[in-house]
Amino acid sequence: MTAVNILSGGAAQGLVHGLAAGFKAQTGFEIDGEFGAVGIMADKLRNGAAADLIILTRALVTKLADEKLVAPSSIADIGVVETALAVRTGDAKVAVKTEADLRDALRDADAIYVPDTKASTAGMHVAKVLDQLGIAYEVASRLKIFPNGATAMRELAASSAKRPIGCTQATEIIATEGLTLSGALPPGFDLTTMYTAGVTARAAYPAQARTLIDLLVGADTRELRVRAGFAG
Repeated sequence: MTAVNILSGGAAQGLVHGLAAGFKAQTGFEIDGEFGAVGIMADKLRNGAAADLIILTRALVTKLADEKLVAPSSIADIGVVETALAVRTGDAKVAVKTEADLRDALRDADAIYVPDTKASTAGMHVAKVLDQLGIAYEVASRLKIFPNGATAMRELAASSAKRPIGCTQATEIIATEGLTLSGALPPGFDLTTMYTAGVTARAAYPAQARTLIDLLVGADTRELRVRAGFAG
């Protein structure tokens, strides 16, 4: 079966999977590709990876368009995603309304599951937050860092730690069985990220890629986006 190939941030994985059946019914195409840290996905495109469509942060998509790797006319915003906290289903939710709450929650956790702190949107933000809170060194030995948020959240769901916690994009938490979205980060430490789609300059199937973008951003799929964790 012919497929549209995607390079995407992990934040969009649940939404894309939710649209796959409808896309196939409309076009006859499957959806294939990779989901991971946005910086790594952008570099894969730069290094010649085959892709018809990218879904990354707005800033990265704009930069790739400037580099002539994405068709500017195809670019469309999908929605905003919050960086949030996760706990295993059945564990008590962590209430973090203030800086002190957040510091205490991270100090109390015996394992902190996060995505790549150098290449992923949420992971880089976690590293910044730990520095802001002044506890980066204190909790360093408890950080469990994985290549992307989806992997980090699967590992959190399977964790045998007594009081584990996770931090990544809300969409990745919602899409992971065995986890509960505990809540967004408090003011001053919160992060919202616009995710954006675009057809690549070297797309083998540009028409089908544009059809998928229409599904990703369309009014008819708004409810699915909301359920997946997108806003805006």
